[in-house]
Amino acid sequence: MAALEEEFTLSAVPLGAGPDGLLGVEQCDKTDQFLITDGGRTVILYKVSDQKPLGSWSVKQGQVITCPAVCNFQTGEYIVVHDSKVLRLWTNEDVNLDKVFKATLSAEVYRILSIPGTEPLVLFKEGAVRGLEALLAEPQQKIETVISDEEVIKWTKFFMVFRHPALIFITEKHGNYFAYVQKFNSSVVSKYTLLLGQEEKSVIQSFTASLCRKFISLMSLSSDGCIYETLIPIHPSDPEKNQHQRVVRSLLLKTVVSGNARNALSVLDQDHVAVLGPSLPASKECLSIWNTKFQTLQISKELPQGTSGQLRRRKIEASVQPEVPGSQQLLSTIKKDSEKHIEMELRKFLAIKRTPDFHTVIGDIVIGLLGRCKTEPSFYPRNSLMQLIQMHVLSYSLCPGLMEVALEKTDVQMLQLCLQQFPDIPEAVTCACLKMFLSIGDDSLQETDVNMESVSDYSDAVQEEQMEEQTGILQNGFNPEEDNCDNCDKELSEKPQNTIEETTSCPVIPKRAALLNAVLHSAYSETFLLPHLKDIPAQHITLFLQYLYFLYLKCSENATMTLPGMHPPTLNQIMDWICLLLDANFTVVVMIPEAKSLLLSLYKFVKSQICICSELNKIEVSFRELQKLNQEKNNRELYSIEVLELF
Repeated sequence: MAALEEEFTLSAVPLGAGPDGLLGVEQCDKTDQFLITDGGRTVILYKVSDQKPLGSWSVKQGQVITCPAVCNFQTGEYIVVHDSKVLRLWTNEDVNLDKVFKATLSAEVYRILSIPGTEPLVLFKEGAVRGLEALLAEPQQKIETVISDEEVIKWTKFFMVFRHPALIFITEKHGNYFAYVQKFNSSVVSKYTLLLGQEEKSVIQSFTASLCRKFISLMSLSSDGCIYETLIPIHPSDPEKNQHQRVVRSLLLKTVVSGNARNALSVLDQDHVAVLGPSLPASKECLSIWNTKFQTLQISKELPQGTSGQLRRRKIEASVQPEVPGSQQLLSTIKKDSEKHIEMELRKFLAIKRTPDFHTVIGDIVIGLLGRCKTEPSFYPRNSLMQLIQMHVLSYSLCPGLMEVALEKTDVQMLQLCLQQFPDIPEAVTCACLKMFLSIGDDSLQETDVNMESVSDYSDAVQEEQMEEQTGILQNGFNPEEDNCDNCDKELSEKPQNTIEETTSCPVIPKRAALLNAVLHSAYSETFLLPHLKDIPAQHITLFLQYLYFLYLKCSENATMTLPGMHPPTLNQIMDWICLLLDANFTVVVMIPEAKSLLLSLYKFVKSQICICSELNKIEVSFRELQKLNQEKNNRELYSIEVLELF
């Protein structure tokens, strides 16, 4: 558990003479000693336990320190850069910085980075990185340009990944942010574009990063007072092509500080972050600790004397320790944590490289979520479940109970997604979805987010159809206004007045149509499906038949007999479901007055199709005879004239 101890003044010396105030406070090789760097000319070594400075060094008049001083943990020396290119090294015994070791570099330095266990690194303003030893051996070596023109480095961090040093730095260009990651057991630099979330429209004020399993958790504190998180893989799948990768920043904590001042952010552990900045609503500068798991403020303390605007940095371990397998850790999180934290941990887990048993692991995670849903009715991690379904590795048998829970919650979007992706849904569940899709109110559907890929805008088609009906144009041999079969009953040639309305406009709203299309696409066995179709109310069966008949008319509008749009129902699916519904419910439907005109239209449509098939059979026979005659003609080597009459 994270907590705050009594505060103390690290330095009462009037620092801040430079234009940027305090440049930085960095840890030394002794745990209670820090190097404090002024943005002007001074570096102070301060001992916390004694509450006093141990030494002070200043550059000459006219020189300006441009990079915070750091400690070389391998040698105990101190390093600083002034005037952007001049590097100085000294020890506690040195008194005058003008007399210590000096190296003038060929490019401007952004920051010197030093952590225990490895040599310091020098990050140049143009994005290139050099080890300190190689740089001191040849100070005037050529420094390449890594970042683009007008791109500016905003933040950087140096840490160890599996005993190998790694560096991440963030750049900004015209309001866009980019992350560069370089591991020094590899020469490849990976670049990522940080995409802003839909809710984020602000400037980033502070960054922090930590290691979590196989990725870097990059957190940012924006001027809107919110904390966002981005997951960046430590081991990219294709490092050579990482120049165009994009990663999305998601909201982690909402409005933790006021955004009208300089704020700072630091990760304490897996579940806690420290935030420095004016609290709300008092707007006084505070140091606060927030619990990211439960989205709560754990403790906050006002700092009346002010701060340097920098948080004192958590010690980074030299290597990542072995830990519990990711799936087991996630299953443990599912049992007790909040929905928001589960969603965050799931996102981290899915960022890890997939294993051969990935689909079964995802199934176990879904079962874990559903188990808690049953024991805790208020728990419904919808976002997590939707994210898992969209992995395209699940089936009904891998996560039994998922669709039942979605039916209980009337979650039509999740049901639609399951129908589109699961190949083994029982017919009883398919019919339960169909019942819900037909019975739910239009108002409820309008507020629901539904995938509309399978539905096209039929407004233009409706107008064309009405014009064609008025002029008597046939569509693939069938015209709803006209009887094309000589054997049809005479009464069918007189179409009821309200039939035109049924056939020229879609009987359901577009979102309901998208849901019904998902049912049409689902797999089924006729033997098992028919009994369940009998349980659907007659008025809903009529509505579904009207919709299917409408779809058939849309298919009839073009020569290919297909519907427009992406993944629309096929003609075979439409015809099969018409037959299924009539087989299961004909006795009931025929008794409903509202269905009379529809049944007459369907009867007329079937008779016309029989006539069309009969004519097509005649044509097929004629073509066969023609083919035979052509074959006989080729066999005779004599000249002849033949006249063929097709009836």
